[in-house]
Amino acid sequence: MGSYSTYLDNAILGHVVGKLAYSMPSTFLAVSTANPTNNGSGLAEPVGNGYARVATAAGDWNTPSAGAISNANAFNFPAATGAWGTIAYFALMDALTGGNMLAYGQCLDPSGNITTKVVNNGDILSMGAGSLVITQV
Repeated sequence: MGSYSTYLDNAILGHVVGKLAYSMPSTFLAVSTANPTNNGSGLAEPVGNGYARVATAAGDWNTPSAGAISNANAFNFPAATGAWGTIAYFALMDALTGGNMLAYGQCLDPSGNITTKVVNNGDILSMGAGSLVITQV
């Protein structure tokens, strides 16, 4: 399960009351070996070894319901050319590199249980449909 970041909370609140203009950017899926905090610190993406964030589109996500949204499609990362570590968390970012964290959470298996994946050389990390859940908290 995941939630919005402080950055996105503030952007939406400011937009709702007319203090800020906010347009939803392109979003990119990142993975992390550590649990990021609400302000984006602690995000520990793999470095090198073929790692790259994956672009997402509106069609990749289910329609939000009851304050939650999940991925409708699987996301596949490029094949690792070296070890990435143990992936247990995800983040949605507003840029292919750098940028702001929009939402984050723990990776889930098809049954909704928290899961981790050790990514080694040659592995392809796939985040199955329904494995990324973001809620308003």
